[in-house]
Amino acid sequence: MTTSLKHPTTVPKRSNVPDYVADRYELPPVPKTNGVARNAFARGTARRARWHRPYILCLVIGDLLCAAAASWTAITQFESNRVTSGFDREIQFQLVAYAFMPLIWLLLLWANGAYDRRVIGLGTDEFKRVFRSTIAVAATVSFFAFGFQKGGPGEGLSRGIVAFVIIAAMTYIFGMRLLARRALYVVRRRGRLATYRMLLVGSLPETLFVYKVVSRNPKAGLVPVAIHLSEHLPASRRAQAPVPVHYGRNLVDLVHELRADTIAVCGSAGGEPDELRRLAWQLEGTGIDLVVAPQLTDIAGPRVHIRPIEGLPLLHVEEPKLSGMAWLAKNLLDRVAAFLGLLLLAPLLLVISLAISITDRGPAFFRQLRVGHEGRVFKVWKFRTMYTDAEERKSKLEAQNEGDGMLFKIRDDPRVTPVGRFLRASSIDELPQLINVLKGEMSLVGPRPLPADDGDYLGDVRRRLLVRPGMTGLWQVSGRSDLSWDEAVRLDLYYVDNWSLAYDLSILWRTVGVVLRRKGAY
Repeated sequence: MTTSLKHPTTVPKRSNVPDYVADRYELPPVPKTNGVARNAFARGTARRARWHRPYILCLVIGDLLCAAAASWTAITQFESNRVTSGFDREIQFQLVAYAFMPLIWLLLLWANGAYDRRVIGLGTDEFKRVFRSTIAVAATVSFFAFGFQKGGPGEGLSRGIVAFVIIAAMTYIFGMRLLARRALYVVRRRGRLATYRMLLVGSLPETLFVYKVVSRNPKAGLVPVAIHLSEHLPASRRAQAPVPVHYGRNLVDLVHELRADTIAVCGSAGGEPDELRRLAWQLEGTGIDLVVAPQLTDIAGPRVHIRPIEGLPLLHVEEPKLSGMAWLAKNLLDRVAAFLGLLLLAPLLLVISLAISITDRGPAFFRQLRVGHEGRVFKVWKFRTMYTDAEERKSKLEAQNEGDGMLFKIRDDPRVTPVGRFLRASSIDELPQLINVLKGEMSLVGPRPLPADDGDYLGDVRRRLLVRPGMTGLWQVSGRSDLSWDEAVRLDLYYVDNWSLAYDLSILWRTVGVVLRRKGAY
């Protein structure tokens, strides 16, 4: 980074920043010394986005209410004398149920980092910390409830009721935080409120790549507001950037001028350890986050580990795990779910078959060769949604193809029957693929199965064949037919490289919402 990292001694003038930005941030004086102050009382107050503290306060109040609601639920569901057994007086029970238990939850949630601003609102870390807090609450309550229990066996608090209260509280907290996160997403989609402002540092291609990735996910709440180049470029090149571009500025001066919350050092710019370390020293006590965006992409968190050796953080990337007990559980879940699904949906499948046969004489099902696990070819089952001469008419519609790569898609395809249009929009035409899942040719979740005659599976595309194709997958919950071929391949490869059983369950849950909204289905 060709830039000076001297700490500014004055706060940039307020007139340099729009009022709607300045009003959302607290602007404490910038410390005049570099690095950590000599004592904690001399340190400057860290700057925080104004939305963050009210959001955390709402979570705190919500967690307290959820813990109290769990106690109330236990009282209403079980006999009052069973719930209050072990307490000499009613007031003791009331204090424990509605004061002590919520306070224990609050303290252990805080101790496990469930209010850390870096994890709330995005990803699974927030819920993992809530789950760890649940284990800690169970251990704490067990110690107090049964360690000091009076009387003999069978007297005092029921272990089942204690377990019920803890599980109910965890369920309520999960639900409350999901609703809070949903509200946060709505606010972020409607404008630049409840966001973190980001300054990107690096070369123009590296910063533009990070800009594209971050802007693609508004739920993260990261808004790039400017780029600081590590090398000089002519004005014509800098004009390509969608945000203001700077060069040769003091980074700390610039980040305060922009009222930014985060400095993102992109790609090769993070390879200058001395300057990166000095920048970290300059930002101490300011509340401004420093993040490094490496050139390694499409790798999920569980596969990445940091191994520090003599102060050098080595980024260790593990191989994808496509075997073991979790993989066996996935296969078992597929077979059981497919069998139960076919059994329960049999009447619906029969009605749809009759509707297809009546409206357009011909077979109710359409079977086509697809490429599956490790290149094996199989016939996929689907409800027929096109007229029987659809394949013959395909060559005449090549000019209207809206897809790219190996995809053939037409939004208003004239070969689709009226019944088939409804089946496609509701994704009901995919239900017969439960037969393929039961036979082990497909999975509930996986990459999309592509026709065998659409071309060779070479290069990166062939990596999709490491797993069985799925009825639903990451591409379905990310845009379906609205995605380009390259984007669909990227999502399929991301799934293969970062597969986990929890990820499958998450995709299945997201599929429900996508199907109901009929997003990208045609």
